Amino acid sequence: MMWTKKIPFNEDWTVVVLGLGLILMALLGFLVPKPSFSWSASSELAEKVLSLSNLTKVGSQFLMVYITAILAALLLNKSIRALLVVFPVVFLLTLLALILAGNARVKEYNLEAVIFALGIGLLISNTIKLPEGFKNALSTELYVKIGLVLLGTTVLFNEILNAGTRGLVQALVVVISVWYFAFWLCKKLKIDKEMSLMLASAVSICGVSAAIATSGAIKGDSKKLSYVISLVLITAIPMMIFMPYLAEWMGLSQDVTGAWLGGSIDTTGAVVASGSLVGEEALKISTIVKFSQNVLLGIAAFAISIYWTYAKSVDEETKREKPTLKIIWERFPKFVLGFVAASLLFSFVISPETNNNVKDSLKCLQTLWFVLAFTSIGLETNFKDLFQHSNKKPLYAFLIAQTFNVIVTLVIAMLLFQ
Repeated sequence: MMWTKKIPFNEDWTVVVLGLGLILMALLGFLVPKPSFSWSASSELAEKVLSLSNLTKVGSQFLMVYITAILAALLLNKSIRALLVVFPVVFLLTLLALILAGNARVKEYNLEAVIFALGIGLLISNTIKLPEGFKNALSTELYVKIGLVLLGTTVLFNEILNAGTRGLVQALVVVISVWYFAFWLCKKLKIDKEMSLMLASAVSICGVSAAIATSGAIKGDSKKLSYVISLVLITAIPMMIFMPYLAEWMGLSQDVTGAWLGGSIDTTGAVVASGSLVGEEALKISTIVKFSQNVLLGIAAFAISIYWTYAKSVDEETKREKPTLKIIWERFPKFVLGFVAASLLFSFVISPETNNNVKDSLKCLQTLWFVLAFTSIGLETNFKDLFQHSNKKPLYAFLIAQTFNVIVTLVIAMLLFQ
């Protein structure tokens, strides 16, 4: 009892312990197998995705996340009884989203699993009245933050430095200029700070992951996060299809086209698909540039956490006195430290061979936690609240900022890669 009083386990510290614990288990050889969700015809769905061997892999994943969720409830002193029933339901809905997103035709349109998870959750929550006990057992932020700690294992600084300095230079210039423009625009349109920070990060850094990371850092409203994610995924589709043809019409080289695509399209999947339409060199450059932006996610999340904690402390404590370092530390989201620790560990300590052995398993778990989170967001969100009238200003801001992003990235790509 004395130990728990001295070191209280709030949600952020719980996430750090469990997230780094999952990473440690993988490094010790306890790897969760990666199931396949890819299929085109119904015969493939039965033979591959729903085969006994693949379902066994899915079962291993379920046990891992189920046990982790139970441990989190124990550390946070939450009710386990409701979780034991609710979590398997959320997992089954998440599994359905992953299977739908694995269809070959769906992949052509770059519709990611998170949008299916959100849609399934919204459909259920807006057609069936879920018990309050069911909604209370959902742990959206917990799932997001565990996924973010695992995301740190893929943000490798040394790979970007080896891949090329031009991509990193472009990423720095684009992220900083587009982020500040988007945030300034939101301020002019009188959009609240939570939405402004999530929107600016999504447009400038790396889309879905950046929006999720920012929301976690500022403890943002899940409804606002859902809206931003929807904007990112919807706008990525036409950009992915039309930008390669626009580049060809302008007579851009593959290098410039790749840098343009990688710097302006928000989702990694859409960047890869779009670069593939142009050629091998464009695909290579676009991937390097996009990955360079992904690397900046950790730095951006850390900076946003400091800004938000400081600004919130000023607002809540006093307008005349600056908050103390103690207050800033108490309110600083500790899960960001887990993210940074994982990134530094895999960037400078873990060998490339070990990384190759564990990356698929950890990436798969990371994706699963994110999709579980969006299933939960859908289940606790009312559809009419998601697309209410007040959300038109963020829509205008996003479209204007994205247009600015496309133009600025093109100019920088032509200067650096011509």
